[in-house]
Amino acid sequence: MTDLVAYRAKARAWLESMNPKYGRDARRGMTVEEELALGREFQALKYEAGYAGINWPKAMGGQGLGHLEKITYDSEEMQFGMPTVFFGISLGMPVPILMRFGLGANNEHAAWVKERVVKALRGEEIWCQLFSEPAGGSDLAGLRTRAEPDGNGWKMNGQKVWTSWAQYCDYGVIVVRTDPTVEKHKGLTYFWVDMKAKGVEVRPIKLAGGDSHVNEVFFDDVRLEDSQRMSPVGGGFGVALTTLMIERYIATDSGGFGPHLDVFTDLVKGLDINGRPALADGRVRSAIARNHAMRGGLDSITKRAFQMMQAGMEPGPEGSLQKLVAVRSRQKLSELAMDLQGNLSLHFDPHAYVKEDWGASWLNAPTGRIAGGSDEVLLNTIAERILGLPQDHRPDKGVPFNQIPA
Repeated sequence: MTDLVAYRAKARAWLESMNPKYGRDARRGMTVEEELALGREFQALKYEAGYAGINWPKAMGGQGLGHLEKITYDSEEMQFGMPTVFFGISLGMPVPILMRFGLGANNEHAAWVKERVVKALRGEEIWCQLFSEPAGGSDLAGLRTRAEPDGNGWKMNGQKVWTSWAQYCDYGVIVVRTDPTVEKHKGLTYFWVDMKAKGVEVRPIKLAGGDSHVNEVFFDDVRLEDSQRMSPVGGGFGVALTTLMIERYIATDSGGFGPHLDVFTDLVKGLDINGRPALADGRVRSAIARNHAMRGGLDSITKRAFQMMQAGMEPGPEGSLQKLVAVRSRQKLSELAMDLQGNLSLHFDPHAYVKEDWGASWLNAPTGRIAGGSDEVLLNTIAERILGLPQDHRPDKGVPFNQIPA
């Protein structure tokens, strides 16, 4: 038995012991608040068992293992549907960015950062990512939330939108405008913010699926200490791009955060098309073959990206390709699965797990094609940074932000 096989077996045995209390079936009918409380319990147990922060450095509270161990554990946990959805963004983007850019010029904030990291790994604290705005979604550099010098710190005013789980978050990472007199991407600065601070207001948004995991967040004269700054003044766009590159790898698995291919094959094994097994249909077989090849390629891209990040390198633009292909594929496969099920696919379960239920996957897929960069933005990134094609025409290039027509 290889080390990885033994690791998988040990992880699966632990997950099976957790399943009766924390698994998907045990939580049916719970409120979001009840699920969150149970999720915090599970996350703490996960940390104690050595399965949280698997490939994070030991110096920051992680396990110091590799990417293979992480994806091995994740593939096992996925099958049980554990209550980890509240922590995915927190541990996927903001906390890794905090570890990299929040330590201070001379590591003066290292102890505080480690405390935040451990509390996040244990589920005691949750972080959010505050990027999108009503007037600046796909065009991140067009954001209007501003921070102005205020004594030895900053005063922040503005609005963010589509912020996942903000109503339950303790901290967030945010990019704001600190200088409107320069080109739009040069006047941005990156901070962390206390979500419980005076002047922060969170308003949940009701989605078509019935849930309210995304929010509007308003900032009214919110005080930011300069020690909360995670980039040079005016250098926030680079940190924001790094965050987005990580998001495009981590926030999108090869299944586009929808059901994996084996769930589709299990479905079609029990279906017929015109009196013949669905697996004998050319369209179905072609979809399975295309997805199998595509997901294998995307897994290789993700593995390479994690190896680069572990070596201290910047994640490459291939994350744009990863997200674009995976989420589009998820949407098409979900649509095919619903077509094959006929009227049965119209049954809506508000407690359905998006990685197992094709209806929930299809309904939520469009948001996945926007989060972390819309299709159009990703195509531009692929064209310019991977294929080396000329830049798209940008009429505001070289124009100070405060001179761009509203």
